[in-house]
Amino acid sequence: MTSLPPGQRAIGEFPRFGTQIRVRPVVPDRLVLRVGGDVETPCEIDFAELAALPRVEQLSDFHCVVTWSRLGLRWSGVRFADVFERLIASRARPRARARYVIFRGFDGGFFCTLPLEDALRPNVLLADRLDGKPLTLGHGAPLRVVAPDHYGYKSCKHLAAIDFGEDSIRGVGLIQHPRGRVAAEERGRVLPGWFYRVLNSRVLLPALLARFRKYQDPT
Repeated sequence: MTSLPPGQRAIGEFPRFGTQIRVRPVVPDRLVLRVGGDVETPCEIDFAELAALPRVEQLSDFHCVVTWSRLGLRWSGVRFADVFERLIASRARPRARARYVIFRGFDGGFFCTLPLEDALRPNVLLADRLDGKPLTLGHGAPLRVVAPDHYGYKSCKHLAAIDFGEDSIRGVGLIQHPRGRVAAEERGRVLPGWFYRVLNSRVLLPALLARFRKYQDPT
């Protein structure tokens, strides 16, 4: 049996969840990933190029920062490391000082950051399938980040663009930790992880669960 990280509790459902829950992503007909930021040559990657990369399937647990976890999800897609090494590094040529990756979604400007060294871990995917089926909008279609060692807010849904920068970008208030690793309980910046754990589990979780059920969209 999988052991849970500090402060997490397993649930049997996998809810559509997040700060952008009421925002329906506007996905263009022509699907490309825009690559920019601190790079020599901004470029676009066509989704057909992603489809030509080796596909992988992995079982990963998903840990939401507000203390719920969904265990044993089966994701399918391509490794971000393969995308970076085969398509981004030679084409966009990120500068040496660009130590962070900024993933941006189609849903109302949401973004998250990861240190490049974390994003290049072999279990970080750009996924388009979940449990053997294409992603729904509720879970990030057409493409999303899956970063299992990090809290769910680092797994950007509806991926639209990948930027590079020399420093982490501050998120909303104190939410975005520069790394957000689950094992280290990096739930937010400035204050210790246990503070956010208590705040999330006692105050935010009940309200957010009720909110996601209201706006749940399975398509």
